[in-house]
Amino acid sequence: MTFTPDDAMTIAAARCLADGAVCFVGIGLPSTAANLARRTHAPNLVLVYESGTLGSKPDRLPLSIGDGELADTADSVISVPEVFNYWLQPGRIDVGFLSGAQIDRFANINSTVIGDYANPRVRLPGAGGAPEIAASSGEVVVMLRHSPRAFVERVDFVSSVGFGHGPGCREKWGLRGSGPCVVVTDLALLRPDPTTCELTLTALQPGATVADARRATGWDLAVADDIEQLDPPAAHELDVLRRLQAV
Repeated sequence: MTFTPDDAMTIAAARCLADGAVCFVGIGLPSTAANLARRTHAPNLVLVYESGTLGSKPDRLPLSIGDGELADTADSVISVPEVFNYWLQPGRIDVGFLSGAQIDRFANINSTVIGDYANPRVRLPGAGGAPEIAASSGEVVVMLRHSPRAFVERVDFVSSVGFGHGPGCREKWGLRGSGPCVVVTDLALLRPDPTTCELTLTALQPGATVADARRATGWDLAVADDIEQLDPPAAHELDVLRRLQAV
């Protein structure tokens, strides 16, 4: 079966989610990948959405966190403050699954403005619950199309903290979670270096090259010594993805 770069990215992101994990899901690309994971290799993945739905099992991709499909198929529906106060902040979320408009070498995410905050070129929808998700989830998976416009030397505004300015920042600021464990793109997987916390290319999508990833990155991208070549999307993964997108 043929597949697009977005297909490869979505499937690679879905593969990052373990069966049985509790996942706080953002709408958009992360929601597609999380629902794909639940319908393939991770049937016991627990999907939590910001609107207060716990254990949602939507039959179609939700249009927003307020989509009634999430509540109709949830194990439980609680208030938004309870999601953050009783689930996220105490450490009951294993994985936060996020996206954004910009990301920098230390995996800080911008989803607020492009340009100066007081006089922006573009005002984005905003971070919503992402800052708390990035701060308190056990780990964070980020999903973002790879381009110099998105992968920038320094984000215009830090909406959600990755590793701040580098090693020690999360600890200094008292953030519970360990931070981003992987950034999944249509070209590669980037993981933080254990010493410097800088995003490093560790795997390539089918057909992509190191040169492609470097051209699409706004800083001098570090590259691991041993680069994994990701398996192409399997026929059953593409079939499930197509059915999800068709509803």
